[in-house]
Amino acid sequence: MAKIKTTFSCQSCGATSPKWIGKCPTCSEWNTYVEETLAIDKGKYKLAYDDQAIKAKPILISELKTEDEQRVDLQNNELNRVLGSGLVPGSIVLIGGEPGIGKSTLILQVALHLKNYKTLYVSGEESAQQIKLRADRIYQGDTKCYVLNETLLENIFTHIKAENPDILVFDSIQTIYTGRVESTPGTVSQIRECTTQILQYAKTHAKPVFLIGHITKEGSLAGPKVLEHIVDTVLQFEGDKNNVYRILRATKNRFGSTSEMGIFEMIQTGLREVSNPSELLLSDHEEGLSGISISASIEGMRPFMIEVQALVSSAAYGTPQRSSTGYNLRRLNMLLAVLEKRAGFKLSVKDVFLNITGGIKVDDPAFDLAVIVAVLSSDLDFAIPKDTCFAGEVGKLFLMLQGL
Repeated sequence: MAKIKTTFSCQSCGATSPKWIGKCPTCSEWNTYVEETLAIDKGKYKLAYDDQAIKAKPILISELKTEDEQRVDLQNNELNRVLGSGLVPGSIVLIGGEPGIGKSTLILQVALHLKNYKTLYVSGEESAQQIKLRADRIYQGDTKCYVLNETLLENIFTHIKAENPDILVFDSIQTIYTGRVESTPGTVSQIRECTTQILQYAKTHAKPVFLIGHITKEGSLAGPKVLEHIVDTVLQFEGDKNNVYRILRATKNRFGSTSEMGIFEMIQTGLREVSNPSELLLSDHEEGLSGISISASIEGMRPFMIEVQALVSSAAYGTPQRSSTGYNLRRLNMLLAVLEKRAGFKLSVKDVFLNITGGIKVDDPAFDLAVIVAVLSSDLDFAIPKDTCFAGEVGKLFLMLQGL
């Protein structure tokens, strides 16, 4: 006889409590606790997939093999770069982003191009016909991608056992549920239980898994925080719906660096890889335009040339405005104070607007010089040559500015 247990779980962070609480003591969110009923049968505990699990045994660490395992080439240089030279067998990759940003398009495009690997695309949000329409637009040719419309995890593992795919895709993890937990799909307990069982299958059978996840209005991944601890890699797909460019970042990667960045362009036939970052980060403007400077940065092993745009004008109201996109506003205020104090530029009575092209965010102190040059270029209405690059921290500029 299964034992019935009732708990209250926070839908924001996953914290549990034996009774309802108005404010979560862990994440300080209000009215996020929901009652959930768990059916626990300790005598008949069984994994969702009906298969004999591999029994692990202790192994002396000196007897373990250290050779590198062959990674899966996803036929996508930008995605391979962010993952760390390919997909590791048995790993779980969680990709999140805003609705309509292109998460499903990216993973489906990768699955269609993998001719040497059998892929099972489990969709809980779209019908097979909708996926077919997108697939015809993205790729025309032979493929080994199978589509399954199912949300019950036990049924999904039944099909996995029958088809034996090489790569699994779950779109999305918030729509998958298991009968072992008596709560609605998308709740903390369902996401945690489903992800844990998928993890056990992936590790015991060495099958890589892609999980597509939703994000909250604050921009963080929806579901319990433990979800990010369970998976091996967490990818963030960023971009503006009104802009054709998309940026893929890794916030967690157990098998590679988190400093790499992939750039894509959304076109009619899917996502195009942008191998030259200057195509995105340098605007195509005419010579002789003031308020523009160029700086250099590096993400992982790839250098970037990034354009800084500034606009300085007389304040139309009593209080001057300060606005910054892609750059720390407090650091911008400090640089303006340095120009005011050390160089004598009267910027306290002027509006200053700063923008980093491409929709990316930079925190490298070496951008200080490029920001200062762009601000002074706009203030003095003096154009900077396009073939000039600036790099320097504000701490290195004190002596130079004192000599002006």
